[in-house]
Amino acid sequence: MDFLTILQILDSTVRLATPLLLACLAGLYSERGGIFDIGLEGKMLAAAFASAAVAFLTGSVWIGLLAGIGASVMLSILHGLASITFRGNQLISGVAINFLASGLTVVVGLSIFRLGGRTPALTDGARFESVSLPFSGLLGDVPLFGPIYVELLSGHTMLVYVAMLCVPLSWFVLFRTRFGLRLRAVGENPAAVDTAGISVIRLRYTAVIICGVLCGIAGAYLATGLAAGFVKEMSAGRGFIALAALIFAKWRPVQALGATLLFGLLEAISNRYPNIDIPASMLIIILVLLAAGLLYAGRKSRLDLAVLGGLSALLIGAAVSVFVSSGLSGTATLPSQFMQALPYILTVVILAGFVGKAVPPRAGGQPYVKER
Repeated sequence: MDFLTILQILDSTVRLATPLLLACLAGLYSERGGIFDIGLEGKMLAAAFASAAVAFLTGSVWIGLLAGIGASVMLSILHGLASITFRGNQLISGVAINFLASGLTVVVGLSIFRLGGRTPALTDGARFESVSLPFSGLLGDVPLFGPIYVELLSGHTMLVYVAMLCVPLSWFVLFRTRFGLRLRAVGENPAAVDTAGISVIRLRYTAVIICGVLCGIAGAYLATGLAAGFVKEMSAGRGFIALAALIFAKWRPVQALGATLLFGLLEAISNRYPNIDIPASMLIIILVLLAAGLLYAGRKSRLDLAVLGGLSALLIGAAVSVFVSSGLSGTATLPSQFMQALPYILTVVILAGFVGKAVPPRAGGQPYVKER
Protein backbone atom coordinates (compact mmCIF):
# COMPACT_ATOMS: atom_id res chain seq x y z
CA MET A 1 0.00 0.00 0.00
CA ASP A 2 1.65 3.23 -1.15
CA PHE A 3 1.44 6.67 0.44
CA LEU A 4 -1.14 7.98 -2.02
CA THR A 5 -3.47 5.04 -1.34
CA ILE A 6 -3.24 5.70 2.41
CA LEU A 7 -4.13 9.35 1.81
CA GLN A 8 -7.11 8.34 -0.31
CA ILE A 9 -8.37 6.01 2.42
CA LEU A 10 -7.96 8.76 5.03
CA ASP A 11 -9.73 11.22 2.73
CA SER A 12 -12.64 8.77 2.44
CA THR A 13 -12.54 8.34 6.22
CA VAL A 14 -13.13 12.05 6.76
CA ARG A 15 -16.03 12.10 4.30
CA LEU A 16 -17.72 9.04 5.79
CA ALA A 17 -17.15 10.17 9.39
CA THR A 18 -18.76 13.59 8.85
CA PRO A 19 -22.45 12.55 9.21
CA LEU A 20 -21.50 10.35 12.16
CA LEU A 21 -19.70 13.25 13.83
CA LEU A 22 -22.61 15.66 13.35
CA ALA A 23 -25.12 13.11 14.66
CA CYS A 24 -22.83 12.27 17.58
CA LEU A 25 -22.55 15.94 18.56
CA ALA A 26 -26.33 16.23 18.21
CA GLY A 27 -26.82 13.41 20.68
CA LEU A 28 -24.18 14.98 22.92
CA TYR A 29 -26.18 18.20 23.36
CA SER A 30 -29.45 16.36 23.87
CA GLU A 31 -28.14 13.86 26.40
CA ARG A 32 -26.09 16.47 28.26
CA GLY A 33 -29.43 18.21 28.75
CA GLY A 34 -30.99 15.04 30.14
CA ILE A 35 -32.94 13.95 27.03
CA PHE A 36 -31.95 10.58 25.61
CA ASP A 37 -32.53 10.55 21.88
CA ILE A 38 -32.38 7.35 19.88
CA GLY A 39 -34.30 9.13 17.14
CA LEU A 40 -31.10 10.47 15.55
CA GLU A 41 -31.51 7.95 12.75
CA GLY A 42 -35.01 9.17 11.89
CA LYS A 43 -34.03 12.83 12.00
CA MET A 44 -31.10 12.25 9.66
CA LEU A 45 -33.33 10.30 7.28
CA ALA A 46 -36.04 12.98 7.24
CA ALA A 47 -33.45 15.71 6.74
CA ALA A 48 -31.83 13.79 3.89
CA PHE A 49 -35.13 13.45 2.07
CA ALA A 50 -36.26 17.03 2.67
CA SER A 51 -32.92 18.51 1.60
CA ALA A 52 -32.69 16.39 -1.56
CA ALA A 53 -36.33 16.98 -2.56
CA VAL A 54 -36.24 20.75 -2.01
CA ALA A 55 -32.80 21.09 -3.60
CA PHE A 56 -34.07 19.32 -6.71
CA LEU A 57 -37.28 21.35 -6.90
CA THR A 58 -35.59 24.72 -6.31
CA GLY A 59 -32.17 24.05 -7.81
CA SER A 60 -30.50 25.51 -4.70
CA VAL A 61 -28.56 23.33 -2.31
CA TRP A 62 -28.71 26.02 0.39
CA ILE A 63 -32.50 26.08 0.36
CA GLY A 64 -32.34 22.27 0.51
CA LEU A 65 -30.05 22.51 3.54
CA LEU A 66 -32.53 24.80 5.30
CA ALA A 67 -35.36 22.40 4.45
CA GLY A 68 -33.39 19.48 5.89
CA ILE A 69 -32.68 21.39 9.09
CA GLY A 70 -36.34 22.39 9.30
CA ALA A 71 -37.55 18.79 8.94
CA SER A 72 -35.14 17.59 11.60
CA VAL A 73 -36.02 20.40 14.01
CA MET A 74 -39.73 19.61 13.61
CA LEU A 75 -39.08 16.02 14.66
CA SER A 76 -36.93 17.29 17.54
CA ILE A 77 -39.77 19.50 18.76
CA LEU A 78 -42.11 16.52 18.48
CA HIS A 79 -39.67 14.51 20.60
CA GLY A 80 -39.50 17.41 23.05
CA LEU A 81 -43.27 17.60 23.34
CA ALA A 82 -43.51 13.89 24.06
CA SER A 83 -40.61 13.65 26.50
CA ILE A 84 -40.43 17.12 28.12
CA THR A 85 -43.93 18.61 28.07
CA PHE A 86 -45.94 15.39 28.39
CA ARG A 87 -43.17 13.54 30.30
CA GLY A 88 -43.40 10.44 28.14
CA ASN A 89 -40.86 7.69 27.77
CA GLN A 90 -37.92 9.14 25.84
CA LEU A 91 -36.85 5.84 24.31
CA ILE A 92 -40.31 5.07 22.95
CA SER A 93 -40.56 8.58 21.54
CA GLY A 94 -37.23 8.13 19.74
CA VAL A 95 -38.29 4.78 18.29
CA ALA A 96 -41.55 6.35 17.08
CA ILE A 97 -39.61 9.10 15.31
CA ASN A 98 -37.47 6.50 13.55
CA PHE A 99 -40.54 4.63 12.32
CA LEU A 100 -42.27 7.85 11.31
CA ALA A 101 -39.32 9.08 9.26
CA SER A 102 -38.73 5.69 7.66
CA GLY A 103 -42.31 5.48 6.43
CA LEU A 104 -42.98 9.11 5.54
CA THR A 105 -39.87 9.59 3.42
CA VAL A 106 -40.86 6.70 1.15
CA VAL A 107 -44.55 7.58 0.95
CA VAL A 108 -43.98 11.30 0.27
CA GLY A 109 -41.15 10.57 -2.16
CA LEU A 110 -43.33 8.12 -4.07
CA SER A 111 -46.21 10.56 -4.27
CA ILE A 112 -44.04 13.46 -5.49
CA PHE A 113 -41.45 11.89 -7.77
CA ARG A 114 -42.92 8.45 -8.64
CA LEU A 115 -39.45 6.90 -8.39
CA GLY A 116 -40.01 4.25 -5.76
CA GLY A 117 -39.39 6.58 -2.83
CA ARG A 118 -36.15 8.10 -4.04
CA THR A 119 -35.51 11.54 -5.51
CA PRO A 120 -34.07 12.34 -8.94
CA ALA A 121 -30.30 12.73 -9.18
CA LEU A 122 -29.00 16.13 -8.09
CA THR A 123 -26.69 18.11 -10.35
CA ASP A 124 -24.98 21.49 -10.52
CA GLY A 125 -26.23 23.90 -7.86
CA ALA A 126 -28.52 21.35 -6.25
CA ARG A 127 -25.67 19.62 -4.40
CA PHE A 128 -22.57 20.71 -2.52
CA GLU A 129 -19.39 20.91 -4.54
CA SER A 130 -15.88 20.34 -3.22
CA VAL A 131 -13.99 23.34 -1.88
CA SER A 132 -10.29 23.86 -2.62
CA LEU A 133 -8.35 25.41 0.24
CA PRO A 134 -6.08 28.40 -0.48
CA PHE A 135 -2.75 27.64 -2.21
CA SER A 136 -3.73 24.01 -2.91
CA GLY A 137 -2.49 24.43 -6.49
CA LEU A 138 0.87 25.84 -5.38
CA LEU A 139 1.54 23.36 -2.56
CA GLY A 140 0.75 20.23 -4.56
CA ASP A 141 4.40 19.68 -5.54
CA VAL A 142 5.82 20.13 -2.02
CA PRO A 143 7.17 16.77 -0.80
CA LEU A 144 5.09 15.02 1.86
CA PHE A 145 3.12 18.09 3.00
CA GLY A 146 1.79 18.85 -0.50
CA PRO A 147 -0.09 15.57 -1.05
CA ILE A 148 -1.45 15.70 2.52
CA TYR A 149 -2.73 19.25 2.01
CA VAL A 150 -4.20 18.63 -1.44
CA GLU A 151 -5.55 15.07 -1.05
CA LEU A 152 -6.53 14.98 2.62
CA LEU A 153 -7.20 18.52 3.86
CA SER A 154 -8.49 20.17 0.70
CA GLY A 155 -11.24 19.14 -1.68
CA HIS A 156 -14.07 18.45 0.78
CA THR A 157 -17.51 20.01 0.74
CA MET A 158 -18.35 22.95 2.97
CA LEU A 159 -20.31 20.79 5.42
CA VAL A 160 -17.22 18.69 6.18
CA TYR A 161 -15.37 21.77 7.41
CA VAL A 162 -18.47 22.89 9.30
CA ALA A 163 -18.58 19.52 11.09
CA MET A 164 -14.91 19.75 12.05
CA LEU A 165 -15.37 23.29 13.37
CA CYS A 166 -18.31 22.10 15.46
CA VAL A 167 -15.95 20.01 17.62
CA PRO A 168 -13.94 22.85 19.22
CA LEU A 169 -17.06 25.04 19.18
CA SER A 170 -19.03 22.40 21.10
CA TRP A 171 -16.19 21.98 23.58
CA PHE A 172 -16.11 25.74 24.18
CA VAL A 173 -19.89 26.05 24.49
CA LEU A 174 -20.27 23.11 26.86
CA PHE A 175 -17.27 23.69 29.10
CA ARG A 176 -16.46 27.40 28.88
CA THR A 177 -19.81 29.20 28.76
CA ARG A 178 -22.61 29.84 31.20
CA PHE A 179 -25.09 28.14 28.87
CA GLY A 180 -22.94 25.02 28.75
CA LEU A 181 -22.66 24.93 32.54
CA ARG A 182 -26.41 25.21 32.91
CA LEU A 183 -27.04 22.60 30.24
CA ARG A 184 -24.73 20.09 31.91
CA ALA A 185 -26.33 20.88 35.27
CA VAL A 186 -29.79 20.16 33.84
CA GLY A 187 -28.55 16.74 32.79
CA GLU A 188 -27.14 16.02 36.23
CA ASN A 189 -29.46 17.73 38.72
CA PRO A 190 -32.42 19.60 37.21
CA ALA A 191 -33.92 20.33 40.63
CA ALA A 192 -30.87 22.39 41.60
CA VAL A 193 -31.11 24.33 38.34
CA ASP A 194 -34.81 24.99 38.96
CA THR A 195 -34.06 26.16 42.48
CA ALA A 196 -31.64 28.72 41.04
CA GLY A 197 -34.49 30.24 39.04
CA ILE A 198 -33.48 28.80 35.66
CA SER A 199 -36.09 27.18 33.45
CA VAL A 200 -35.35 23.46 33.07
CA ILE A 201 -37.93 23.12 30.30
CA ARG A 202 -36.43 25.95 28.25
CA LEU A 203 -32.93 24.54 28.52
CA ARG A 204 -34.05 21.05 27.55
CA TYR A 205 -35.99 22.36 24.56
CA THR A 206 -32.91 24.33 23.53
CA ALA A 207 -30.85 21.14 23.72
CA VAL A 208 -33.24 19.13 21.54
CA ILE A 209 -33.48 21.96 18.99
CA ILE A 210 -29.67 22.12 18.74
CA CYS A 211 -29.79 18.36 18.29
CA GLY A 212 -32.27 18.82 15.47
CA VAL A 213 -30.11 21.41 13.72
CA LEU A 214 -27.03 19.18 13.78
CA CYS A 215 -28.99 16.12 12.64
CA GLY A 216 -30.45 18.25 9.85
CA ILE A 217 -26.96 19.18 8.63
CA ALA A 218 -25.91 15.53 8.85
CA GLY A 219 -28.88 14.36 6.81
CA ALA A 220 -28.43 17.13 4.24
CA TYR A 221 -24.79 16.14 3.87
CA LEU A 222 -25.78 12.53 3.20
CA ALA A 223 -28.11 13.45 0.34
CA THR A 224 -26.46 16.56 -1.14
CA GLY A 225 -22.80 16.17 -0.25
CA LEU A 226 -21.85 12.53 0.13
CA ALA A 227 -24.42 11.33 -2.43
CA ALA A 228 -26.38 13.02 -5.22
CA GLY A 229 -29.94 12.43 -4.08
CA PHE A 230 -32.08 10.52 -1.62
CA VAL A 231 -32.62 6.77 -1.62
CA LYS A 232 -34.69 4.66 0.72
CA GLU A 233 -33.12 4.16 4.19
CA MET A 234 -29.93 5.93 3.11
CA SER A 235 -28.96 6.72 6.70
CA ALA A 236 -28.20 2.97 6.98
CA GLY A 237 -27.92 2.83 10.76
CA ARG A 238 -25.60 5.82 11.08
CA GLY A 239 -27.75 7.28 13.83
CA PHE A 240 -27.26 4.19 15.98
CA ILE A 241 -23.54 4.10 15.23
CA ALA A 242 -23.38 7.76 16.30
CA LEU A 243 -24.99 6.80 19.62
CA ALA A 244 -22.39 4.07 20.09
CA ALA A 245 -19.64 6.57 19.30
CA LEU A 246 -21.16 8.98 21.85
CA ILE A 247 -20.99 6.34 24.58
CA PHE A 248 -17.48 5.37 23.47
CA ALA A 249 -16.49 9.06 23.70
CA LYS A 250 -18.09 9.31 27.15
CA TRP A 251 -20.14 12.35 26.17
CA ARG A 252 -17.19 14.58 25.24
CA PRO A 253 -16.84 16.35 21.88
CA VAL A 254 -13.11 15.84 21.22
CA GLN A 255 -13.31 12.13 21.99
CA ALA A 256 -16.41 11.98 19.78
CA LEU A 257 -14.27 13.10 16.85
CA GLY A 258 -11.83 10.23 17.43
CA ALA A 259 -14.61 7.68 17.82
CA THR A 260 -16.42 8.70 14.63
CA LEU A 261 -13.16 8.77 12.67
CA LEU A 262 -12.55 5.19 13.81
CA PHE A 263 -15.95 4.09 12.48
CA GLY A 264 -15.35 6.07 9.30
CA LEU A 265 -11.97 4.40 8.80
CA LEU A 266 -13.48 0.92 8.98
CA GLU A 267 -16.16 1.87 6.47
CA ALA A 268 -13.56 3.41 4.16
CA ILE A 269 -11.44 0.25 4.29
CA SER A 270 -14.46 -1.96 3.57
CA ASN A 271 -15.37 0.23 0.58
CA ARG A 272 -11.81 0.29 -0.75
CA TYR A 273 -11.13 -3.42 -0.25
CA PRO A 274 -14.39 -5.39 -0.54
CA ASN A 275 -12.35 -8.63 -0.70
CA ILE A 276 -8.98 -9.04 0.99
CA ASP A 277 -6.65 -12.00 0.39
CA ILE A 278 -4.38 -12.71 3.36
CA PRO A 279 -2.33 -15.75 4.45
CA ALA A 280 -4.55 -18.31 6.13
CA SER A 281 -2.17 -18.70 9.06
CA MET A 282 -2.29 -14.95 9.77
CA LEU A 283 -6.08 -14.91 9.56
CA ILE A 284 -6.37 -17.84 11.98
CA ILE A 285 -4.06 -16.09 14.45
CA ILE A 286 -6.07 -12.86 14.18
CA LEU A 287 -9.37 -14.66 14.71
CA VAL A 288 -8.07 -16.56 17.75
CA LEU A 289 -6.61 -13.40 19.30
CA LEU A 290 -9.86 -11.53 18.71
CA ALA A 291 -11.83 -14.35 20.32
CA ALA A 292 -9.50 -14.33 23.34
CA GLY A 293 -9.78 -10.55 23.61
CA LEU A 294 -13.55 -10.67 23.50
CA LEU A 295 -13.68 -13.30 26.23
CA TYR A 296 -11.34 -11.20 28.36
CA ALA A 297 -13.48 -8.09 27.80
CA GLY A 298 -16.61 -10.03 28.73
CA ARG A 299 -15.41 -10.80 32.23
CA LYS A 300 -17.24 -7.75 33.67
CA SER A 301 -20.75 -9.18 33.74
CA ARG A 302 -22.79 -12.17 32.67
CA LEU A 303 -24.52 -10.19 29.94
CA ASP A 304 -21.20 -9.06 28.45
CA LEU A 305 -19.89 -12.60 28.67
CA ALA A 306 -22.97 -13.96 26.91
CA VAL A 307 -22.74 -11.42 24.05
CA LEU A 308 -19.00 -11.53 23.59
CA GLY A 309 -18.84 -15.25 24.22
CA GLY A 310 -21.21 -15.79 21.29
CA LEU A 311 -19.04 -13.61 19.07
CA SER A 312 -15.96 -15.49 20.25
CA ALA A 313 -17.57 -18.81 19.34
CA LEU A 314 -18.30 -17.46 15.86
CA LEU A 315 -14.68 -16.33 15.47
CA ILE A 316 -13.34 -19.70 16.61
CA GLY A 317 -15.70 -21.43 14.19
CA ALA A 318 -14.45 -19.17 11.41
CA ALA A 319 -10.84 -20.00 12.31
CA VAL A 320 -11.60 -23.74 12.18
CA SER A 321 -13.34 -23.28 8.83
CA VAL A 322 -10.35 -21.42 7.40
CA PHE A 323 -7.99 -24.13 8.65
CA VAL A 324 -10.08 -26.91 7.11
CA SER A 325 -10.48 -25.18 3.75
CA SER A 326 -7.04 -23.58 3.31
CA GLY A 327 -4.70 -25.16 5.83
CA LEU A 328 -1.84 -23.10 7.23
CA SER A 329 0.08 -22.54 4.00
CA GLY A 330 -2.71 -21.28 1.71
CA THR A 331 -4.48 -17.96 1.43
CA ALA A 332 -7.95 -16.99 2.58
CA THR A 333 -10.30 -14.32 1.26
CA LEU A 334 -12.31 -12.15 3.60
CA PRO A 335 -15.76 -11.87 1.99
CA SER A 336 -17.24 -8.50 1.12
CA GLN A 337 -20.13 -9.08 3.55
CA PHE A 338 -17.66 -9.30 6.44
CA MET A 339 -15.91 -6.10 5.38
CA GLN A 340 -19.22 -4.24 5.06
CA ALA A 341 -20.29 -5.45 8.50
CA LEU A 342 -17.07 -4.27 10.20
CA PRO A 343 -18.45 -0.92 11.48
CA TYR A 344 -21.51 -2.65 12.96
CA ILE A 345 -19.43 -5.44 14.50
CA LEU A 346 -17.22 -2.79 16.08
CA THR A 347 -20.34 -1.09 17.48
CA VAL A 348 -21.40 -4.26 19.31
CA VAL A 349 -17.88 -5.06 20.52
CA ILE A 350 -17.21 -1.55 21.82
CA LEU A 351 -20.53 -1.25 23.63
CA ALA A 352 -20.33 -4.73 25.13
CA GLY A 353 -16.74 -4.91 26.25
CA PHE A 354 -14.33 -2.07 25.58
CA VAL A 355 -16.06 1.12 26.69
CA GLY A 356 -15.17 0.71 30.34
CA LYS A 357 -17.13 2.67 32.90
CA ALA A 358 -19.14 5.16 30.85
CA VAL A 359 -21.46 7.06 33.17
CA PRO A 360 -24.23 8.98 31.38
CA PRO A 361 -25.76 12.18 32.80
CA ARG A 362 -27.53 11.18 36.00
CA ALA A 363 -30.85 12.78 35.12
CA GLY A 364 -30.81 11.47 31.56
CA GLY A 365 -34.03 9.79 30.49
CA GLN A 366 -35.96 11.07 33.50
CA PRO A 367 -38.79 13.57 33.00
CA TYR A 368 -38.56 16.52 35.36
CA VAL A 369 -41.54 17.27 37.56
CA LYS A 370 -41.35 20.65 39.24
CA GLU A 371 -41.93 20.55 42.96
CA ARG A 372 -44.87 22.59 44.19
